[in-house]
Amino acid sequence: VNAVWFLLYNAIVYPLLFFVYLLLCLFNGKVRAGILGRFSTHKVLKQYFNNIEPNRFIYWYHAASLGEFQQIRPVLEGVKEVVPDSVAVVSFYSPSGYQNASCAAMDLKVYLPFDFLWSVNRALAVVNPRKLIFAAYDIWPNLIWSAKRKNIHTNIFAARVKDGSYKMKPVFRRFYRSVYRSFATIYTIAEKDYRHIRAIIGEGNSPKLRALGNPRYDMVKQSADNFTQERTESILSRGKRLILGSIHQEDDEVILPAVWELLRTFPDLKILYVPHEPGKTVIEKYRNIFQQEGFTPAVITDKANLVLPGERVVILGVVGVLASLYWQGQVAYIGGGFSKGIHNVMEPAIARLPVLFGPRHQHFQEAEELLQSGGGFAIHSGEEFKNSCELLFTQEDHFLKSSLAATEVIHRNLGSATRIVRSLIRD
Repeated sequence: VNAVWFLLYNAIVYPLLFFVYLLLCLFNGKVRAGILGRFSTHKVLKQYFNNIEPNRFIYWYHAASLGEFQQIRPVLEGVKEVVPDSVAVVSFYSPSGYQNASCAAMDLKVYLPFDFLWSVNRALAVVNPRKLIFAAYDIWPNLIWSAKRKNIHTNIFAARVKDGSYKMKPVFRRFYRSVYRSFATIYTIAEKDYRHIRAIIGEGNSPKLRALGNPRYDMVKQSADNFTQERTESILSRGKRLILGSIHQEDDEVILPAVWELLRTFPDLKILYVPHEPGKTVIEKYRNIFQQEGFTPAVITDKANLVLPGERVVILGVVGVLASLYWQGQVAYIGGGFSKGIHNVMEPAIARLPVLFGPRHQHFQEAEELLQSGGGFAIHSGEEFKNSCELLFTQEDHFLKSSLAATEVIHRNLGSATRIVRSLIRD
């Protein structure tokens, strides 16, 4: 580990970050939940591992949030099949991941410990994992550096470094070189990511670097298999429904005026509106917004009954069920592209929906593939959104071609989870 970066991170960067989060937790309930959860991580780990018999293989997986857990899950389940007596610990950075992730193969979930040296060293001493496995991008230097000092095999899969990433800039590149070189193995999504990370770490045999794909495709396909078998009829028979999924306020400002126009242009059009964080006050806010435009919405609050009602506007008030509801739609718009970055575009794609999203999609390889194949459409304004929807709803050939292209993106990327599991066991 480069001593300069080690000192800079521990003396300035992380303490400053920690202080900012303490301030934020005074105003933001989500940040506060994450901070409070981290204070109890060591206690939770000790209680669990005090009751675990020694000599079991322990795999510690880390996911930033629920989306990254969908990447981890097929890998975790695959490792469990090969090593059934192993223990799977999953840590989360975000409360949305910690609170909503569930999987029979997961033995324990915790919040990621604070990235202070003493915190990560205590956690590693308690867990003593055979392997420490990160998904995608949420990497924490002290945890990685400490694991290397303890000779714990540390891996990151579905790693991605996009063109023009700040990680490629001179100062940041030197910092990330000291982090990436501390991994034992790095599995990238694509060959392009392989080349970018090779440029960061330089030549050499360590870490082992492979391009193995994105296991999230496998998770989406696995989750959709039951629906695929049940819904073999043409997508045209579903009825004209536009699904607005994981919508942020920034999306509203762009698309809602166009949504009113679409509802008036197409009398048979229905809308499923899904706010990114569907709390009671948020649901009430959107109920009022739609009513002011002359549309009285139904609200779904029961996960047990997922047949969409007949009202023209339906608001989804629960989390964790959107993937199955895409099969009752024809076109999807996925939120986040006008703020932090788009959410999951794979779930609507496997359900055969053409997928629209905002301009901030560059970090997402699956979005780029949808754009290239004609199954996805990036929009930059309300007018573009309206025109794209009108084209899909009025030109059947264009709609069916886009629908097929979206699904093909998923199918041609399958198999990554198996390759990653095989490599994790072998490396």
